[in-house]
Amino acid sequence: MEKRLSDKDGTFGKGDLRGLTAPEAANNGSACGSFVPMLTLGVPGSGTTAVMVGALSLYSITPGPALFEQQPQLVWGLIASLMVAAVMLLVMNIPMVGLFVRILSVPNWMLVPGILAVSAVGVYAVHATTFDLVLMVALGVVGYLLRKCEVPMAPLILGFVLGDLMEQNLRRALSISNGELYILWSSPIAIALWILAALMVTVPLFLRGRTGKPAAAAV
Repeated sequence: MEKRLSDKDGTFGKGDLRGLTAPEAANNGSACGSFVPMLTLGVPGSGTTAVMVGALSLYSITPGPALFEQQPQLVWGLIASLMVAAVMLLVMNIPMVGLFVRILSVPNWMLVPGILAVSAVGVYAVHATTFDLVLMVALGVVGYLLRKCEVPMAPLILGFVLGDLMEQNLRRALSISNGELYILWSSPIAIALWILAALMVTVPLFLRGRTGKPAAAAV
């Protein structure tokens, strides 16, 4: 959006700082915005919030509208922590930006083993079993292969976390209707949700096809 509105001279990608600050500002904004559907609907808006949903489920906490009434201290404490974190990041980043830039110069052959060691200690500390370590290595190999195949990680994490929630609610709905599937589309709200889900899948494909045709014609 910033490129469309401000890049009149074609300087984005050629040293214009606006081309850097615009996506970074959008990234920070979307990080906090992804908490809105997680807290209000129980649907994570990003991979990070999907992991948080999984962590909250370990403590028998189900995000959703009832969370504001049952545990308001948790919700508002989380919102307050985001505000405090924004101020702390501002105070830390301005004087320490030079140090953070130097971290980028650390080679991967030194950085990756340290991350792997910390991850292994954290995984082993949960249940103290070697099976968890073997599972971590197997998932790491699968993740590496998916990264090489350019498969995005965020949808995979969302599907992994939401799969259990979808199964639980499907069982609850079928138990209410005595196993009849008509309950999934028997109400106007359910039909509207089905239509919105279909639009979320088809509209991006349609828009991508429209934007691709002018480019192909120009070539």
